[in-house]
Amino acid sequence: MEANTRSTGRLPAAFLTPGSSSFLDFLSDHSPEMLPGNRKLPEGIVEAPHGTTIVAATFPGGVVLAGDRRATMGNMIAQRDIEKVFPADEYSAVGIAGTAGLAVEMVKLFQLELEHFEKVEGAQLSLEGKANRLSTMIRGNLAMAMQGLAVVPLFAGYDLDRERGRIFSYDVTGGRSEEHGYAATGSGSLFARGSMKKLYRDDLTEQQATTLVVQALYDAADDDSATGGPDVARRIYPIVTVITEGGFRRVTDAESSEIARSILERRLEQPDGPRAALL
Repeated sequence: MEANTRSTGRLPAAFLTPGSSSFLDFLSDHSPEMLPGNRKLPEGIVEAPHGTTIVAATFPGGVVLAGDRRATMGNMIAQRDIEKVFPADEYSAVGIAGTAGLAVEMVKLFQLELEHFEKVEGAQLSLEGKANRLSTMIRGNLAMAMQGLAVVPLFAGYDLDRERGRIFSYDVTGGRSEEHGYAATGSGSLFARGSMKKLYRDDLTEQQATTLVVQALYDAADDDSATGGPDVARRIYPIVTVITEGGFRRVTDAESSEIARSILERRLEQPDGPRAALL
């Protein structure tokens, strides 16, 4: 058998050959039709569920990434409890906004990309490298984005080299920007960003940072119909994740509900939320 067709188990030898550390490149070479951006769309208007608002904020020692739970399809609520925030690996996470199905596929592919690199190279990618890999994947979805099926994630993680949390935002072409302090993406991002702009400080504790992002999601839901606020009746609360030197941690439902309930109680007295000082 020729060298380029040798396999290890079921996998071609190229899959585990040093220098072939990108699972995305491997898939592009061997099964390009499996990449989300290469799918053939049906003719006419494509209506699909969309995820909405994702927010993030850094604090000394790490970063918080959170998302609401609503998915919409046109003017309808497609799902009330969708999950939009996922661990990418031990020290990073990604939150999805845009076409929900494609976004979830992209996240799974991104997770495989990072896991494959670590297994082949025996080391983790730097946080900067992870952000660049995600940028390449978004760029590969450009054809879909031009047809209205865009995926615009928010990526956050703990940088082990710089010993701090970092946030990266993207546009539909894969353009990457590092955000400082806080960031938001999705349909309610304008309102969420405005909320964080007035409340954010660079000396927040982890608890204060988690409260900040839930406050921002509440403000986004207050003005954007596509963003879902805390749903006490159905016990559906924002997904909040924290990434520190100790790794990725998802805030428990009990913790998340406690934060949401305390915010709701305060909003009964101040419907527009906490006030920032004028000077």
